[in-house]
Amino acid sequence: MATQPGPGSGSEFVAVRVQDPRLQNEGSWVSYIDYKIFLHTNSKAFTAKTSCVRRRYSEFVWLKKKLQKNAGLVPVPDLPGKSIFYFSNEDFLERRRKGLQVFLNRVVNMTVCLSDSQLHLFLQTQLPVSHIQDCVQGLTPFTVTDAILTYASSNRGLAQAQEEESTREHSLTVSYESTDR
Repeated sequence: MATQPGPGSGSEFVAVRVQDPRLQNEGSWVSYIDYKIFLHTNSKAFTAKTSCVRRRYSEFVWLKKKLQKNAGLVPVPDLPGKSIFYFSNEDFLERRRKGLQVFLNRVVNMTVCLSDSQLHLFLQTQLPVSHIQDCVQGLTPFTVTDAILTYASSNRGLAQAQEEESTREHSLTVSYESTDR
């Protein structure tokens, strides 16, 4: 990975980490895996400078479709593959986690995606995808910025702990330097 600018380096950065795959149970037997997404940035593009959310693979699929629709002819990066036998396969879960990490790293490096409010709500709130879409379309009593700031303030302790961990674990953090500002 490239050298990473960090806090105090003077250049803009966005650090996104996908970690901690966790099995979730819905009802008596239906399960899914979700992933913790930690974001730390000094970029002017983001409302909150740190956030920590959990998202499942199907939400990443939704995000990719929405980003591609808004990006037009600019191709959005691919997601890692899907499997029906992943619950007991730790190697598959780790490959998927790394693939989701690569996907988000590439997305935050695309100007056309970085300006998409759906991406910001996906990374910085725990809103369900249906509410993300409603918020972006102005169908909610709160704005995109309100949703992000409300979630950021309610999640501050967790995000701060993650930020401290992030400064210790640079090997897992992926960043970019903005050259067009």
